[in-house]
Amino acid sequence: MDKQQDSYMTEETLIEVVENQIADGEPKKVKETLMRLVMTGTPREEAIQMMACALAIEVFDVMKNGSSFNEIRYGQHLNALPNMDWMED
Repeated sequence: MDKQQDSYMTEETLIEVVENQIADGEPKKVKETLMRLVMTGTPREEAIQMMACALAIEVFDVMKNGSSFNEIRYGQHLNALPNMDWMED
C-alpha cells in the first residue's frame, strides 16, 4: 500500500466516516449496530472503534483490488460485533 492509500486508512478517518454514517442514517445497519452494542454494555467509543475495523476491511478491499464497496459484507461484519474473528482472515 502506498503512502496515499495509507493516509485514507487512519483510525481517525475511519472513525469519522462511521460517525458520518451514523449521523446520515446510511447505511441503516451502522446506527442499528451502534445501538445494539451500547445497549449490551459496550462503551460508545469502543463500539465506534469496532465498527471502524469493519469499515477498514471494506476500504482496504476497494483500494487493494479495485472492487466496489461491499455493503452486504460490511453489514455481516457489523452483525458479528463485538466478535471480531473476521479480522483474522
